[in-house]
Amino acid sequence: MKEQILVVDDEKEIADLVTLYLENEGFQVFKFYSSEKALECINSQSIDLAVLDIMMPVIDGLELCRKIREHHHYPIIMLTAKGTEIDKITGLTLGADDYITKPFLPLELVARVKAQLRRYTRYNQGQEQNQDLFVHHGLVLNRKTHECSLNEQPLSLTPTEFEILAILCENKGRVVSSEELFHQIWKDEYYSKNNNTITVHIRHLREKMQDSFEKPKYIKTVWGCGYKIEN
Repeated sequence: MKEQILVVDDEKEIADLVTLYLENEGFQVFKFYSSEKALECINSQSIDLAVLDIMMPVIDGLELCRKIREHHHYPIIMLTAKGTEIDKITGLTLGADDYITKPFLPLELVARVKAQLRRYTRYNQGQEQNQDLFVHHGLVLNRKTHECSLNEQPLSLTPTEFEILAILCENKGRVVSSEELFHQIWKDEYYSKNNNTITVHIRHLREKMQDSFEKPKYIKTVWGCGYKIEN
């Protein structure tokens, strides 16, 4: 069965171009030029990944991302205008997994889509790990079932948030740098010291876990080094 991709962008040329490249790779694409129409599709189709433009009238991409995250956990890639760093941070905070800045190469977007789908599919099918189950002060993370709970309450994590937490759990007691986290998740992509993607995801994780930044019970920041979960 073809994987189904939702593409939403009010710039028709971009939406049409992205759709063309994705369809050439064998994906089934649901293309919309407005969020209102896309909402109907979200509720009626089994979507595997969404590509959302941020700057859209009436319901923008950030609001659409928020609405998707109310009921769905599939990957979301945001399209942002050049220089709108606050939109990138907001998108990640609302649950987006990745972003790409306009103008972009269509093949780069296709590569991002494939990377996100591989990770999401791998999580849902379960994968063999040396440590599939992690338990720490009420936190329970299961790699095979892709489930995570805190004090017996399920945590609703995006695939990227789950992967960051899983990597920290697997390296319990060891500091993991932002660069290491970035490369483990996004593989061969270029990492810049000015890239705050990991920082935003960590902050979102702490919010969901109700973990204190000043006195963290779970994710500790080691200044200048990275993050770790204490033994």
